[in-house]
Amino acid sequence: MSDDDLRGWEFVCTTAELLPGEKRSVWAGDTAILVFNLDGDLHALEDRCSHEDFELSSGTFDAAEGSIECILHGARFDVRDGRALCAPAYAPVAKFPVRVIDGAVYTRDDPG
Repeated sequence: MSDDDLRGWEFVCTTAELLPGEKRSVWAGDTAILVFNLDGDLHALEDRCSHEDFELSSGTFDAAEGSIECILHGARFDVRDGRALCAPAYAPVAKFPVRVIDGAVYTRDDPG
């Protein structure tokens, strides 16, 4: 894998540092991104509640449900696609791509 293939991708951690049920925050450009390991599948969302501009990383990741709860007002989001699961949030959280290359996890500020 060449450096050109990783241009624009931000290193998050190794796969050994992000076990199932864990989350990890990283900055990609000006965007805070939260990467989740949901039963071995990696997902990335913007680390910002769509209800209030508050970091989701301080909330609780429920790996059994596949959700993250904002500690500010209790809004929950599906970590797989960013959709809001309950009020007071109605808008989704931006989802970002994740790549694993040679045991290293990467994401980038490119909502998809």
